Amino acid sequence: MTRIAVVAAGLSQPSSTRLLADRLAAATGAALTASGADVAFDVVEVREHARELADNLLTGFAPGGLRATIDTVTGADGLIAVTPIFNASYSGLFKTFFDVLEPDALAGMPVLLGATGGSARHSLALEHALRPMFSYLRAAVAPTAVYAASEDWASAAAGGLSTRIDRAAAEFAALLTGTPRERAADPYDDPVPFAQLLGTH
Repeated sequence: MTRIAVVAAGLSQPSSTRLLADRLAAATGAALTASGADVAFDVVEVREHARELADNLLTGFAPGGLRATIDTVTGADGLIAVTPIFNASYSGLFKTFFDVLEPDALAGMPVLLGATGGSARHSLALEHALRPMFSYLRAAVAPTAVYAASEDWASAAAGGLSTRIDRAAAEFAALLTGTPRERAADPYDDPVPFAQLLGTH
């Protein structure tokens, strides 16, 4: 079973950000199923953890509900991450969620990026803001990222939103079915004996 976390940072409910996340997930599911893989999705609405994220920033510890969500995302085989674009960049809520993850938590993880906004002129935020952030986190980002402006939802033009979603999903599925992800070693799997830490025998 391939487990994919879907992180949507829309602020309203419903939101175009969640709609794009759902369409990316559906297209990815279709691509993986066509290749014979079984797939399951865990959807995270970041807005539901806004207060917990603020507490995490102030205390350094994730409350129970947020901790479980973080574990779901970092334990997934792949990630679909979608944010609204404000002032030519990702939303603060979206950034905060990834700020509280442990270093290397997404290392090697296949990631499909998406974003929504009112104007097509903000589409480059995917390349100058989102992609560099996930590259810094050492994730394996799919080549095609999908931006949906307001006018894209009603357009049926060739090369439009549906075409871009299908292309991005196919690339993401190829990453997921390739070489298995190397996960970071958990130090608690093989802890150092307490006596050794104290330098005693």
